[in-house]
Amino acid sequence: MPATPKEFLDFVDNNADAFIKKLSDAVSIKSVSGDASYRSEVFKMSDWISQQFKDVGVEIQQVDLGKHIMDGQELQLPKAVLGRLGNDPNKKTVLVYGHFDVQPANLSDGWNTDPFTLTVQPNGQLVGRGSSDDKGPVLGWLNTLQYHCDNKKELPVNFRCCFEGMEENGSEGLDELVERESKPGGWFDGVDCVCISDNYWLNTRTPVLTYGLRGLAYYKLNVTGPARDLHSGVFGRTVHEPMTDLIRLMSTLVDVNGKILIPGVDDMVMTADVEERKLYDVLDYSISDVEASAGAPIALSSDKVEVLMGRMRMPSLSLHGIEGAFYGPGAKTVIPAKVSGKFSIRLVPPQTPENVLPLVKAHVESEFAKLGSKNKFELEELHGGKPWVTDINHWNFQAAKAATKASISSIQRIASIYTFSAHQAIYNKEPDMTREGGSIPVTLTFAEALGVNVLLLPMGRGDDGAHSTNEKLDRSNYIEGTKLLGTYLYEVGAINTK
Repeated sequence: MPATPKEFLDFVDNNADAFIKKLSDAVSIKSVSGDASYRSEVFKMSDWISQQFKDVGVEIQQVDLGKHIMDGQELQLPKAVLGRLGNDPNKKTVLVYGHFDVQPANLSDGWNTDPFTLTVQPNGQLVGRGSSDDKGPVLGWLNTLQYHCDNKKELPVNFRCCFEGMEENGSEGLDELVERESKPGGWFDGVDCVCISDNYWLNTRTPVLTYGLRGLAYYKLNVTGPARDLHSGVFGRTVHEPMTDLIRLMSTLVDVNGKILIPGVDDMVMTADVEERKLYDVLDYSISDVEASAGAPIALSSDKVEVLMGRMRMPSLSLHGIEGAFYGPGAKTVIPAKVSGKFSIRLVPPQTPENVLPLVKAHVESEFAKLGSKNKFELEELHGGKPWVTDINHWNFQAAKAATKASISSIQRIASIYTFSAHQAIYNKEPDMTREGGSIPVTLTFAEALGVNVLLLPMGRGDDGAHSTNEKLDRSNYIEGTKLLGTYLYEVGAINTK
């Protein structure tokens, strides 16, 4: 008979410090996928994750995804980690996905502490790169399996996992892996649903279930001119300067109110009607939440619905940075020979990287021609992913909702199956149903390749600062989130549709 959730919840509470120590070990591995100099660390992280899951009884296979070119170098892609535990035909099979790579982080970026040393703050915040995105959630699954392994208890479901080391750099090689392993006889054959924990609550109060993600199209504008960097005192107002051209180009992409200036991009999305706007109006979210998360009173509007739709339902264009420009301390009077501006568009249905690219290309080519510059210009598409929306009435979502806030009838129903006490509603609060502004490209790949429902069940809060300085995961979210992931598996196991 499966273990009782009461015993499981107690186990998680009693082992909280050990779980935090394990998260600290994970954060200490500098698995930055977007920097070639850290590639060995990403491989180290793949090995570490593999061993951790082997230690709790999971059959593991590390899969070679081939090679790719990054910054002019041919690099080996980090190995994906596939796992399975259980093959009972009378149980549902759940596939969970996560990633073990992280965004770049340096103390000089503005971190208060070493980003790769997990720092436990007095207020319970666990600060470190990857704590929330996505090492904490991945370890949440591990913590759940730890209970079943230590206590020799069967899982209520068959467990499958897929963890990758390139999510922060385009998930190269993963789509092909998922499509291959979804075929009969493959690692994912027989999967009934997918659960991904790689996003966040809207605020710091209310848990959410996520049924939609924006896609992504990421670009790089390259402008080259002189054969080398030049002295501005000698060549200023004498030659066409690449930086001047690039700044002018980037200023034509988006206005200060977030409106995308590339003709046709915003026009691809239908206007929300009154009924659809109501979906956003009922969410537990406010303009003060936006500004608290941003750390400044800078919301684009005082209209909650407009702001929420701007995050979830509408495309957005953001300018990210400029390569080749002088950015250090001091006052270097240099004219850069080559500069590259990076920007991305978050996409919503019916937009795709493929149908947006021609619009972007036509716009930047037209705007560069208007400059009359003798410099050379090139547009690169770095990577992208399609948006995704799914059915929130599916039993996968109902299981997650019950795990978050179970009704008396569902408590009695599951108790009759597993004979445990009625304590499995982790947050005892109705979750908000949201679409997320971020992108997880493999979500759509799982949905299409497997033909099953995909659920996003976040662990972290809206103020975790993923991708930013001082990224954190609250201790309470890590521990209660572990309970939620485990309880979700019990809720899925209790559904009689097999």
